[in-house]
Amino acid sequence: MRSSGIVPRVRILAPFLFLAALILISVLLDRPLPRADIVYANTSENFTLDPQRLSYQHDVRTSRSLFEGLVNVNDENGTPEPAVATSWQRSEDGLTWTFHLRADARWSSGAPVTSHDFIYAWRRAMLPDLAADYTGFFLSIDGAKEFFEWRTKALTDFSKTDGGAEAAQKLWQETESRFATQVGLSAPDDHTLVVRLARPVAYWLDLCAFPALFPVYPPLVEKFATINPRTATLQQDPGWTKGGVLISNGPYELVQWRPKRSMRFEKNPYYWDAANVSSKTVQSIPIEDPNTAVLAFENGDIDWLTDTIVEYRGDMFDEVKRGKRTNLHVLDAFGTDFFSFNCRPKLSDGRVNPFANPAVRRAFALSVDKATIVNSITRLDEDVATTFTPPNSIPGYQTPAGLPFDPARARAELASAGWIDRDNDGVIENENGEKFPTVEIMYSAGSPRYRDMAGALSAMWHETLGIQSAPRSRDPLGYKDALKQGDFMIARGGWYGDYGDPTTWLDLCRTGDGNNDRKYSSAEFDALLDNASNEIEPARRFQILQDAERIITERDLPMIPICHYVTVYMYDPARLNGLSHHPRLEQYLGHMRMKN
Repeated sequence: MRSSGIVPRVRILAPFLFLAALILISVLLDRPLPRADIVYANTSENFTLDPQRLSYQHDVRTSRSLFEGLVNVNDENGTPEPAVATSWQRSEDGLTWTFHLRADARWSSGAPVTSHDFIYAWRRAMLPDLAADYTGFFLSIDGAKEFFEWRTKALTDFSKTDGGAEAAQKLWQETESRFATQVGLSAPDDHTLVVRLARPVAYWLDLCAFPALFPVYPPLVEKFATINPRTATLQQDPGWTKGGVLISNGPYELVQWRPKRSMRFEKNPYYWDAANVSSKTVQSIPIEDPNTAVLAFENGDIDWLTDTIVEYRGDMFDEVKRGKRTNLHVLDAFGTDFFSFNCRPKLSDGRVNPFANPAVRRAFALSVDKATIVNSITRLDEDVATTFTPPNSIPGYQTPAGLPFDPARARAELASAGWIDRDNDGVIENENGEKFPTVEIMYSAGSPRYRDMAGALSAMWHETLGIQSAPRSRDPLGYKDALKQGDFMIARGGWYGDYGDPTTWLDLCRTGDGNNDRKYSSAEFDALLDNASNEIEPARRFQILQDAERIITERDLPMIPICHYVTVYMYDPARLNGLSHHPRLEQYLGHMRMKN
């Protein structure tokens, strides 16, 4: 999952924020239902409750409360554990997984959860019609890639015809038939699911804990699905996710959703583990203004603030370190903050790109004093990063060393690339006498964190390498477009792991990957990832991935890792129990409870 820009340092709340807080409090008091056992705040409204269409962190969090997959991620050690599936087997070649579903798994309507429900949901995710962000998770299933490509072409071909309802329906019937015979999913009975993979996927079980692989209730979803007679695409109306309509299989059911105001969850009486769901009612409130969110927490209107992004949070953390505050929690997260190099041969304006040379990229990386950035700018005691995979976050995986802060070596690397001060005038030039171009450092507007980090990098590169740079902000949409189009030299970035395997980061550097905005390409790196994907023995596979990560963190440096993310929660541990502090930060509302 991509990270968004984080806003962190102003000490005084403006008067208008108190007015905003009063408005918020009036909204909180406008409840047709009594206060929930637990009230928590997200930083924005939920975009979707459809498991196959979600992408953002707060949607994932909500999905885990309403739905449940084959397995869960243990919130203490980050390993998969039984959920809807009580047990499973993997064939010796790693290609076939057989899951045994519990007989007491129920939808909130009381209907049984079956293996057919999983197949139905996964088919939705494989359809290009849905345009799901995580379709790629399913393409390792045998036949899934071919099915996806066939359906894509069939829809394109249909668009060139006169169309019509009859032809569209006929194409849909063919789609259902092809899926049933071509894709490696089968249900021998209602409580057995067999998955046949095209290649071994060592982290397949972990993927099964991700909400995109959660089941949905077919009879309900079908009521809101139609075939468009003009395009032949399956149209999915989101009405099935409304409060009082949604049927789910997790610890809670959605009883009310007032957009931009609140969501209300109540304990699902049909949930198989309902006896261990601690709180009967939970309410989620979207609060976009960070200062208002903090004030609402301190007023007691919310019990848990899921992300504290006020500019003065560094000051709040100083209070924690001095023992003056106990309700702010800075937790290691499963993510990495970095700056990306444009690795293309030429820049968007046609100039030769100096960062196409890995020696130049190494020089810039070796010049960054990351400890100073963490201590003076972010001020949250993040772990300095020399790798992309957070160390000790994945059991059994040992990250490589990465590059240290080494100004002398940085200057030597730059000189080895042909960039030196040839006449002692303080100007770095190549052998043709061309000056090293002023480096643009792109970051997203509205983020003091990245603004200040870009300024620090600029100063470090000037001091160590004698190179001029210019931090430049772009609005979020312009920033995103510039990344995709290669219209940058160096740009801020960040990534949260989607599953418990190094490839959740390493794939960002694979040739052709949709998230490889840098357009870095290495046949050697790609080959190692391919070798790892076919390696069944875990220790050997991790060694191959370590060799791959060493290439991009010690030799080629398509990105400069700066620090590993932290997430800043606000909650009172004397009142609220059950929040996980594991770096995966997989929070299950059913495990939380308020103390009496």
